[in-house]
Amino acid sequence: MIKRKLGNTGIHVTQLGYGTMGLRGPNTWGVRVVEDAAAQRFLNRVIDAGINFLDTAPDYGQAEERIGRALHGRRKELYLATKCGCAYIQHADHLEIKHVWDKDVIQRNLETSLKRLETDYVDLMQFHGGDATTLEENGLIEQLLDFKKQGLVRHIGVSSKLPDLPGLIELGVFETFQIPYSCLAPEHHELITTASQTGAGIIIRGGIAQGGPDAEIQRPNLNDVWTAANLNELLSDDMTRAEFILRFTLSHPHCDTTIVGTCSEDHLEENIAAANKGPLSNDLVEEIQRRVAAL
Repeated sequence: MIKRKLGNTGIHVTQLGYGTMGLRGPNTWGVRVVEDAAAQRFLNRVIDAGINFLDTAPDYGQAEERIGRALHGRRKELYLATKCGCAYIQHADHLEIKHVWDKDVIQRNLETSLKRLETDYVDLMQFHGGDATTLEENGLIEQLLDFKKQGLVRHIGVSSKLPDLPGLIELGVFETFQIPYSCLAPEHHELITTASQTGAGIIIRGGIAQGGPDAEIQRPNLNDVWTAANLNELLSDDMTRAEFILRFTLSHPHCDTTIVGTCSEDHLEENIAAANKGPLSNDLVEEIQRRVAAL
């Protein structure tokens, strides 16, 4: 699989990363539940397919534990990215998600993640949101830099979006930014370029827009963009909507890797095949952008 340099981190990640939210397990949220044995098989399938970048978080239910159990013997084959600021509460029937910007929470997240992932370091620790002022004034950026000095964390980043993203970029301290982006939700297009120009690596989330109108779980707001822009008209005969959306995302010149979170082996194979076809042509990208911008 094609690999790209993740900003100035010195590591090379596959252009498709794997997002593990779907491996959260029961008593969390949503309708899709993956059992332990299936999760283990799928995680190994992801690595066997050549994907070397996994994104997770302490508040993704059982995801971190499942990664640790399934892949502890394959640690050198992958880069592990997790998050902090996660003050989740596990209730009997659901997982309550809270983000709290406190040193004790950050410390607990790191310790818990290392234990669950069965590793003595994480390649990338990302703030799971937050704004520049809060993270600075509470000493949390300094805390992550201290983790890095201790060798517990190799690189630091943030998962963010508007309106907080510009201020976080201006800090000039983050080695990566995880940003939502697709042809159906392109509002961060220029900010991705701005973040990349600081030398940071760019991780795209939502880059396949759940598969677009063909998604198992429908997103009416995204479907409305697809329909209003008449993007069906631009599909070639053998191209699915998911391939069209994913390859558009990969066409952004500053996309280092885009996270795909499927738990279907068929969808995984389709996504890999789509990515291997490369970006869309410049003319097609420009026409998509023109149509969506006109809405």
